[in-house]
Amino acid sequence: MSDFEPIVKIRGLTKHFKKHTALAGVDLDIYPGRIIGLLGPNGCGKSTLIRHIIGLYLPSQGTCMTFGKNAADLGQKELCRIGYAHQEGQLLDWMNVEQLIRYVSAFYPKWNKDLELRYTQDFEIRMKDRVGSLSPGQRQKLAILLAIGHEPDLLILDEPASALDPIARAQFLELLLNIIQQEGKIILIASHILTDVEKIIDHVIMMNGGRIIKNQGLDNLLESYLHVRLTSIGKELPQELSFEKALFCQKDNYQALIVFETPDLDSFKAQAERLNCRVDIHALPLEDLYRVIMRSQH
Repeated sequence: MSDFEPIVKIRGLTKHFKKHTALAGVDLDIYPGRIIGLLGPNGCGKSTLIRHIIGLYLPSQGTCMTFGKNAADLGQKELCRIGYAHQEGQLLDWMNVEQLIRYVSAFYPKWNKDLELRYTQDFEIRMKDRVGSLSPGQRQKLAILLAIGHEPDLLILDEPASALDPIARAQFLELLLNIIQQEGKIILIASHILTDVEKIIDHVIMMNGGRIIKNQGLDNLLESYLHVRLTSIGKELPQELSFEKALFCQKDNYQALIVFETPDLDSFKAQAERLNCRVDIHALPLEDLYRVIMRSQH
């Protein structure tokens, strides 16, 4: 499989759980060499999508191909190319840390002992501790090691850093950036900590109601929305402000905060000039942009 072919190819993927539709006709290609942020509210279908990619769920309709094979038919060769860490992943509590690492590593011919050693030292993981006695943060660190130790081509992280302290989260983000430098790798990370995600991802997949509503490069997405402060000079603003492509507007008598999608800036500035207003334009951080996009879905 070349770098120009998708690692994951999904067409018309639909998943029903009794009367609930978790995925509704999803089409998606995932290419190597990216760190993708998979974003959306709880219950939007993120985890269901992930579980189809790794073959844990079968589609009600449509297809999901991973490494060129139907995801439901992935064999040892393909599964050894996947790393998966989940916020609620189960660990064998009766083992100590070293025993669990040795147990998991035995399934992977290419387990990287040097990476394991660096990781356990950097994240202060003690080999003799019993897994069941670990704090939530330490358990999460261990689960991440078990997902990356065999250097997977497809690394899937579902809320991987929610229990980590700020220093550990920064170390973790640096680790992900180092992983993606290796040719042909891809990282798919689902997280609600958008201030962290924005630092490392280069692509955004945003979901709502079982559908993909955004699928584009992070830079392009951020450039598509603008946050504008409109300040009246000398007189009150009109009661009603009408601007094309405005998604959000909050105003008082002399100032308005407006969010635009793909605005016509020349037209907007001309309208602001007619209102005798000063214009300040800013890009939105991903966390604010996410809220605006989700609000626009209702």
